[in-house]
Amino acid sequence: MAARFLTALPVYNEVNHVEPVLDEVLRYSPHVLVVDDGSTDGTSPLLARRSDIRVIRHEKNRGYGAGLKTAFAYALAEGFDVLVTIDCDGQHQPRLIPDFVAAANGADIVSGSRYLAHFAGDSVPPVERRKINQELTDELNRRLGLHLTDAFCGFKAYRSEALARFDIDELGYAMPIEVWVQASHAGLKIVELPVHLIYLEEERSFGGALDNAATRLDYYRQVLDRCLAAVEPPRTCTSPCGD
Repeated sequence: MAARFLTALPVYNEVNHVEPVLDEVLRYSPHVLVVDDGSTDGTSPLLARRSDIRVIRHEKNRGYGAGLKTAFAYALAEGFDVLVTIDCDGQHQPRLIPDFVAAANGADIVSGSRYLAHFAGDSVPPVERRKINQELTDELNRRLGLHLTDAFCGFKAYRSEALARFDIDELGYAMPIEVWVQASHAGLKIVELPVHLIYLEEERSFGGALDNAATRLDYYRQVLDRCLAAVEPPRTCTSPCGD
């Protein structure tokens, strides 16, 4: 029996992209959820006019992770077998949705990777964003025993059994770090699928101080330490512990 799947898109101020992206997603997914995370740019009225999608709106902007947390809860409550997440800014290719769903037959999490393979026409990533991705991916692999090539791609598929294992507290852009820590702790099976590397010629904000690369990297590492502390048992000493 084919898996019943939902495709969810966290959206915040995407008035220039949301309609064409949704039209394309609907070609490959019969069930589509948009989590409108407090948009103020005209995105919300566009979504309200559509009858071919389900929309959940956060009255105030809560963050990227909050949008995904809402999608996780909805997918579980509605009994979907698989949840696909895809960004709404035009950087992902909806035609790959069936590939992610199929790959979820043999994995708990299927994660897109922009660095697993090279495709003709791939973008050159912004230097600082690529550097942060690489450093955090390497650190996650080392500390969690994973084998990721791209820790921050938003194109993913989750089996519902995996979603039920998560307890997400990180509501911003560092949320994927919490997912990887909890997935590793739960022993979930993770596979990566190659996706095209597409960066649009638009400025993207991570929010306030996090737009500074060094600050963002430091924050991500703080989140990693905090998430690891939450799942690791406290250290016990058979002899007096040193400071």
